[in-house]
Amino acid sequence: MKILKKTRNIIGAFGIIFGLILLSACTIETGKANVTENGGTQQETEKSASKTVSSNVTGVVDDLPVPSLEGKKIGVAVIGTTHNFDRRAYQGMLDRIEELGGTAIPVDGERNDQKHIADIENLITQKPDAIIKELGDTEVYEPVLKKVHDAHIPLLTVDHSSPYSITNHLSDNYYIGEALARQVFEDIGGKGKIVVFNGFSGVRVCEIRYDMLKYVAKDYPEIEFIEPELQDIIPGTVEDARKKIQDLLVKYPNKGDIAAIWAAWDLPSIGAAQAVDAAGRSEIKVYGVDAEPAAIELVADPNSSFAADVAQDPYKIGQAAVDSTARHLSGQDLPKSIYVESKMITKTNAEAYLAEIENEE
Repeated sequence: MKILKKTRNIIGAFGIIFGLILLSACTIETGKANVTENGGTQQETEKSASKTVSSNVTGVVDDLPVPSLEGKKIGVAVIGTTHNFDRRAYQGMLDRIEELGGTAIPVDGERNDQKHIADIENLITQKPDAIIKELGDTEVYEPVLKKVHDAHIPLLTVDHSSPYSITNHLSDNYYIGEALARQVFEDIGGKGKIVVFNGFSGVRVCEIRYDMLKYVAKDYPEIEFIEPELQDIIPGTVEDARKKIQDLLVKYPNKGDIAAIWAAWDLPSIGAAQAVDAAGRSEIKVYGVDAEPAAIELVADPNSSFAADVAQDPYKIGQAAVDSTARHLSGQDLPKSIYVESKMITKTNAEAYLAEIENEE
């Protein structure tokens, strides 16, 4: 019995020692893979951090550091480059990608939806590290943007709302629509008939500006909108708008028949102002959005009917989209929308604004 008891004690001691060895080994292994607060391991976090290279560039919106895009290929898909906003935002993206050390794969849809869809599909086959999509009808492009998403390619957008976009970069179009509406209504004394161009309700930014025009009008009961509303088109926007306003001026020949003309972007407003000025109808005021250089020149002209325009900063919006792309690829979290400030341009500050943008270029 004493021998048996002694044997049991020896076995028990060995068991305790063996258990301590196992516990120590597990502790060592756990130490090698400490779980971080975000759910990854310390090893993974360190590995991810080692891949993030500083570019010594700060963000155009927030002045915070932006990671490098060295070794990254970024698809840049723009609907067209004939409009100043399109062209400047596009150039802002290309310049920023180069500044951050990346390689851009640019495609221009030339304002042709089918060509642009094919461009994006071709980008998908090239497997870039990310794609930035600029402008376009939300419903028209949803299927191809879903393809981008399904291909596991990060998608970011400029002035294009999409459920597949990580972040959309734009001006605050609710503010633009509200501010421009109040500018129009106050300029005409809170009463009169207004002509509206409304051809692109599928483009979300235009839809928001239009909706805000109608919403703010509820505070001005003496405002009326002439029906039917005019439809702006692409291409040939300026000439088409000029002809439509010429015809409308014949239909409404008397002073007081029309107080103002509104469009969600500049090209139809330019054509409208040309028609109003040629007809000598100085009582009619014209309004637009985007700060197309030709539009601002008309606003600066004291003899032009173009009364006010909201200036966006498309180049900066394009840069911001690339900043977000670099941050996303380095593992940083992003908001759903990033806004760049806009500015109201009237007869009082148009000359100064023209000088300002000339110095920037």
